Amino acid sequence: MLDAYILKRRRDLTVDVHLKIEKGGSLGLFGASGAGKSTVLSCIAGIEQPDHGSIRFGGIQLFPPPLPLHLRPVGYLTQEPYLFPHLTVARNIAFGLGRGPTENENGWLADLRASLSLDDFWNAPAARISGGQARRVALARMLARRPPLVLLDEPFAGLDRQLARELIEGLLAWKNNLGFTMIVVDHQAYVLERLSSHVAVIERGQVIQQGDWEQVRTAPATDLLRKLLAPL
Repeated sequence: MLDAYILKRRRDLTVDVHLKIEKGGSLGLFGASGAGKSTVLSCIAGIEQPDHGSIRFGGIQLFPPPLPLHLRPVGYLTQEPYLFPHLTVARNIAFGLGRGPTENENGWLADLRASLSLDDFWNAPAARISGGQARRVALARMLARRPPLVLLDEPFAGLDRQLARELIEGLLAWKNNLGFTMIVVDHQAYVLERLSSHVAVIERGQVIQQGDWEQVRTAPATDLLRKLLAPL
């Protein structure tokens, strides 16, 4: 289980959120821009530290004290791929393993290479690939370590519908295969609904409603949420 209580003061709001997710579960964080969703993910990932609270995943205490990033069992994917431009695609993907891949890891990397269609630019420098290709490489790099906890912060923003759909379906297949726990942030409800069984709605740093998607759609807690859920 992930049990995260996060209190983080911002200049314009205070994020005060308590989340519990069963092992292998999936949760979408939904709300307007600036509500505090990304702050929650950043604190769980260890990029930021809460001002107060406790974050525990299984038997591992992530905070307090802050567990070093390289020891966290977390895969974190954002809008920006943050690849090393001077390294090849292959070396970018293997970078998170921290050493030469084992035979078993080489087999897993080969699976990622094939399923994400990376063959054509596997040995190309990351600086020379397209934005859509870079997103696929970033996804492969995150999955290379087979993290038990996956955090997604709008990783499909700006992608065409077809590529986004392919990556979403791939993630669902890998989740089924690896059994990781997942938290997803996205401003598009249909993306969250495809990737997560339950949703926590955040407004002004607070969780105002939780439940499965049918519950939230049937009886949205606020007018703002009703507008956000309205069809485009």
